[in-house]
Amino acid sequence: MANPTPYSLAVQLNKSFNATVEAARAALAAEGFGVLMEADLQATFLKKLGAESSSYVILGACSPRDAFEALSLEPNLGLLLPCNVIVRDAGNGATVVAALDPLAQLGLADNEALLPAATAIRERIARALEALEKSS
Repeated sequence: MANPTPYSLAVQLNKSFNATVEAARAALAAEGFGVLMEADLQATFLKKLGAESSSYVILGACSPRDAFEALSLEPNLGLLLPCNVIVRDAGNGATVVAALDPLAQLGLADNEALLPAATAIRERIARALEALEKSS
């Protein structure tokens, strides 16, 4: 795993940016996540600010089953969903894929009933990242 923060899980890959985005989508899908939204920050910064930046995409990943269960326990939890996964150009032909740690994310709700779901989601995201790392 590559330099995770206290709120993330991350891997660094030796793949092109576009190949990494597609591989991340596939790895998430293999673990039951769909991508609800995609934000291309490089394109947004160029269009809105005229500013050049490196490639950077945010994927909003969601497991409908887990989201349904979590929302039944904490109705306002939608404020913390979906699970954000980033793909960014790390330079020199490397990319980083990082995901917000569900334990940190759902911990904001301060609802112990969410802990089993957060733990299970974290395990699946970690497996997706490990699969990406092994394929690199």
